[in-house]
Parts: sequence; C-alpha cells; structure tokens
Amino acid sequence: MHVGNARYVKREDLPETIPVFPLTGALLLPAGQLPLNIFEPRYLAMFDAALAGERLIGMVQPALSEPGEGSRQALAPVGCIGRITSFAETGDGRYIASLTGVCRFRVMDEVGEGHPFRTVSFMPFMSDLSSEDDEAAVDRQELLRVFRAYLDANKLEADWESVERAGNRTLVNSLSMMSPFGAAEKQALLEAPDLKTRADTLIAITEILLASGYGDSDTVLQ
Repeated sequence: MHVGNARYVKREDLPETIPVFPLTGALLLPAGQLPLNIFEPRYLAMFDAALAGERLIGMVQPALSEPGEGSRQALAPVGCIGRITSFAETGDGRYIASLTGVCRFRVMDEVGEGHPFRTVSFMPFMSDLSSEDDEAAVDRQELLRVFRAYLDANKLEADWESVERAGNRTLVNSLSMMSPFGAAEKQALLEAPDLKTRADTLIAITEILLASGYGDSDTVLQ
C-alpha cells in the first residue's frame, strides 16, 4: 500500500501504537480520503504529535453498546489507520486535514502515555496492505443500480463519467464512506471481511433504506 510519501507492506512498516480519534459516524477505508476539521485541544495535540512522528492516526468509532470505564467511552473493536496526506492551518487555531486510509486495525489495549488524547496498541489487517481484493467478485451492475435508485430517491446527481472510470475497489469503498448510514451500518461496512462482502452489505443496507420510504430532496451526497 503506497500512501502519500510512505509505503506500507509489512507489520514493521507500522508503529506499535497509534493515537486514535474516536468519531461517531466517521468511516475511513483503505485508500479512501477522509476530510477532518480539528479544533478540540486534545485532538490538536494528537495531530501535532502525529505530524512530529509517523503521521498516522487511527480513526475509530466509540463502541455501539459497551459502556466505558469511568468517564471514558469504550472504543469499537475495529478502526482504520489513516496517514495525514494534507493539512492547512486556518489562522483561528484549527487544522483542516485529509487522511488517506492505510489499513484497518483491531484495537488490542489502551496505552496510557500521559497525553490528553488516547493511544492504543493494535493488530493491523495485513490483507489490506496487499491491495489484492477480488474486484471481479463484486456485482458492479447491481451496485450501480442501487446507487442510481438512491440518487433518484433523493433528487441527487452524480458524475457518471467518473463513476464508470472507477475500479470496483474504489467504487465500493467510496460509496461506503459517503453513504448517509448510521454508526452500526458504518461499522458493518468497515468490518466486512472482503470487498465482495462490503459491496453486498452496502447494497442490502441501501435497499432497506429505500424500502422504508427514505427520500429527502434536501439530502446532499458528500
């Protein structure tokens, strides 16, 4: 996996621990792009530490049902490592940044390192680094049918020329990341074991949404 100016192929290419950014509803997938607006002091500190080190941040949702210990909310078991590939200072104390997905990871233990932000040890999904998804197994025609139905229901437009040019891996992961689903659905897409399963999950969730009468002309697909 080549991300920005770095190449990640083996476990040794990744650090032993990473800072994590718990954010409900945020989904980052390998090779995907996630924009961030960072303004809380603890996450500004996390961002500065990442820039000074490996430039890696773990995006993870808070746990869907498990209570945290004390005032600290538990984390979902699986997240995705992102590399900071662009950022800008706003002049009012914020960072506008973009993370590019490297690989998914399983949270092992939380590590107390005296920082205001949270840090975990982790087990990476090494298969994500190989980029050897079976793209041919994806039912592209069905995926595009459901995507078009969603757009029609919400009176949205798409750049179909770009969609047609996109490979199945890019298409599935991009649609998963921009989907307007809830935290549980986003986590299911993240934890899908392979590209075909993620595509099938995306199709099923979208069809359930459409069958429920979902459709809002004010919805904007980002």
